[in-house]
Amino acid sequence: MKKLLIFLLVLALVIATPVAVNILQNGLGGPSGRSMGEILGISASNARVQHIEALSKSEIMQLFYAAKTPSFQNMKGEYRAQLLDKGVLAKASSFFTHNLMGPGKWIGKAFTPASRTEGWGYNIFLTGSGNGEGVARLVKMDTYVGPSVYDDRDSFHLVYEKYNLGMLSSMRDEIREINPNLYLGYGYMSWSGGKRNPAPFVLIGPPTKWEGVDAID
Repeated sequence: MKKLLIFLLVLALVIATPVAVNILQNGLGGPSGRSMGEILGISASNARVQHIEALSKSEIMQLFYAAKTPSFQNMKGEYRAQLLDKGVLAKASSFFTHNLMGPGKWIGKAFTPASRTEGWGYNIFLTGSGNGEGVARLVKMDTYVGPSVYDDRDSFHLVYEKYNLGMLSSMRDEIREINPNLYLGYGYMSWSGGKRNPAPFVLIGPPTKWEGVDAID
């Protein structure tokens, strides 16, 4: 029994250490007050994915603080998506997203307003390869604009609890606008550290037509 307890303690430390480092890599002290342009080194209206990729993990967090709250009614259609390879847990986040979250590589998100203040959406995955390549539209979420868990401003929220079981049920995303064709998001789940340990990603427009979630036989 003593050896088992020691093993479990060591295992917990092995897991907790990179999580703690990943959290610290987001930076300390909250918003710096810098504008998006000051952080990016380029006007936000001209920013592209590569400009965000050039930032450190803590600078990306500052960019999120500085970014705009998206217009709820403008968030509609299918957007391309990309994880940002930042932090000591980036590879683990990538493995989960592209192998466990859905039936293939994660490539997008889609949204549609259901009312003035509430909507829903789904995730988009690339499945198969070669002549068997396809696209799956699954892993639904509810959407709304409301207070952020990171600061005192609003974000576009994605909540997965109603439609998903297991690990995915606790998943939450917050999204803010860099410009009308570039959005910065953070996703987190309660079992992996919650809001203190989010994974950054981008959504890329212009959005294409809403196709709707796949029917499940």
